Amino acid sequence: MAGSGPRGAVGAVGAGERVLLVDAKDRRYLVTLTPGATFHTHAGSVAHDDVIGRHEGEVVPGSTGRRYVMVRPTLADVVLKMPRGAQVIYPKDLGAILLAADIGPGHRVLEAGVGSGALSMALLRAGASVIGYELREDFAARARANVGAFLGQEADYRVESKDVTEGIDEEDLDRVVLDMPEPWRVVAHAARALRPGGIVLAYLPTINQTAELRRALDDGPFALAATSEVLHRTWHIEARSVRPDHRMVAHTGFLTWARRLARGTGGQPR
Repeated sequence: MAGSGPRGAVGAVGAGERVLLVDAKDRRYLVTLTPGATFHTHAGSVAHDDVIGRHEGEVVPGSTGRRYVMVRPTLADVVLKMPRGAQVIYPKDLGAILLAADIGPGHRVLEAGVGSGALSMALLRAGASVIGYELREDFAARARANVGAFLGQEADYRVESKDVTEGIDEEDLDRVVLDMPEPWRVVAHAARALRPGGIVLAYLPTINQTAELRRALDDGPFALAATSEVLHRTWHIEARSVRPDHRMVAHTGFLTWARRLARGTGGQPR
């Protein structure tokens, strides 16, 4: 049954679930509910037993009278709060990646550089089947654990300890998504692994890396290449005080994507 939680959970929250506690100052705490346990903050504590059995949107009192709104976490909440070793892709970029790469149900996606699994979660939630290549086994293990905790062990997700610059075993992929320092070294492999019309997308922190990737795409059987970045600014709205917030999430990375041309077409038309 569909619902508001990450796996369609509805009704009262139970032991083993993760919930988000939000205080009056919008401080957010991701908590896994365990009978008999206590969650501690600098401003007091909350007994897990006082949360178990409640419904989303209820207000939970703490030991010092501080009150917390309790809800099931969204994907964005989990991405920002989950355990991680590698730097995660920010939620503002995850949404843009899903649209730029046109990720949808049934797509077979090769993701290289899975990190802590944030992008994997977004791809899987969009309905894709994801094969991950990751150089570091500790990152691979962390990604598997984070994905399993959020989406369950039934997620169509497999991570292998492989170097994508040495080749891609899969064929007729719908998408190749790269979060790694030198994606231009994967362009030729992606060209062989993607079906015609398939999309390759890379996420990079600097414009110099992005320019190198664009040169590789121009030299390969790809067309319709594009690059963008996403800037995210929230607003302060309180009574008659309405203004942009002083802080914003500005540059985090560049997104570059392109389409695989038909076999035998050669390079991009000039």
